Amino acid sequence: MRVSRVTPFLADLGGGKNLCFVKVETEGGPHGWGECYTQADRDRSVVALVEALGHHLVGRDASHITHFVHWAYHDFAAKRGAMDFWSAVSGLEQALWDIAGKRHRVPVHALLGGPCRERVRVYANGWYGGAKAPADYAARARDVVARGFDALKFDPFPGPWRTHIPRAAEEQAVATVAAVREAVGPEVDLLIEVHRRLAPMHAVRVARALERYRPFWYEEPVSSTNLEALAECRRQIAIPVVTGEELYTRAEFRRAFELRAADIVNPDVCSCGGILELRAIAQMAEPSLVTVSPHNYNSTTVGLAATLHVSAAIPNFLITEYFVSFEERGREVATPALEVKAGYVRVPTAPGLGLDLDEAALARYPARPSSGRRMPSPDGEDP
Repeated sequence: MRVSRVTPFLADLGGGKNLCFVKVETEGGPHGWGECYTQADRDRSVVALVEALGHHLVGRDASHITHFVHWAYHDFAAKRGAMDFWSAVSGLEQALWDIAGKRHRVPVHALLGGPCRERVRVYANGWYGGAKAPADYAARARDVVARGFDALKFDPFPGPWRTHIPRAAEEQAVATVAAVREAVGPEVDLLIEVHRRLAPMHAVRVARALERYRPFWYEEPVSSTNLEALAECRRQIAIPVVTGEELYTRAEFRRAFELRAADIVNPDVCSCGGILELRAIAQMAEPSLVTVSPHNYNSTTVGLAATLHVSAAIPNFLITEYFVSFEERGREVATPALEVKAGYVRVPTAPGLGLDLDEAALARYPARPSSGRRMPSPDGEDP
């Protein structure tokens, strides 16, 4: 069963960025869908890599998934991976697994050893857009909890993202978490996002101030480009530490496990190298007594489906991400839609990833030309 065509689709499904889907078709056989991680204003570089890699896939056996990923890194990229490259590889790899499942008439998780669970817990993200003051976060948090979510992730730090921040920014972050905790009560899990921005002195001081509000976790307080500094933070605070969004493939996660830098890792199936790579990272985490919470700043369609299949197949799964801002349009473009009920999503049981995308529906939401972000002038930076 040979690949006949590879087609990327860039679409605006709401939220803060365009989303990139890829369709892989075969000669006389099933087609597969994958999703590539994107970042605002870097989405077109991902599309360019999908097209370049797809050119080499055409005419090749669609079942040779491992060989494709190995070749893409060693030969195409000459062992120089990056977010854009691994995002493109991940989307193509997912599409090949979708084809494999359809070919064998089983869901993808059955090809990974079968499910360890039939439903997957999710936390809500993408719900606090436009919030500035603690009261804004609190009001939006109440709304999303009313929709049935019992776990919320949010970044309480004011912008811009800088390594060293003023004390006022620290205090605002703490006040925001306090306001959300008061708004939603003690039973809702609060997942605190830091986006890799802080130096250890800020990360530790803020974490200690947050401990009284019982956060579920403290995500990427320090960049994983300095895992020693992250491990230093983890030793000094009493909140579980997460890392992994900034890491790609098992090779980059190895050092995090060796240093005991995190309690939880959050690789993204749409950027870490794909379905098999996410499972490999989870297998490395398990003997290190580290749990896995897949990052999923992707759609509520293909990216979520791929995440669900791997999450079902790994014993050390914890929770995964669900972007409510992508939900409405996701339901329009995907059949069947993946539904959240009482904070959980059922793992698809249909062959492949278990859903299909409507190309006509995708065409109704063309990609935005730019995120509109502007580079600040030096006089706008903090002293």
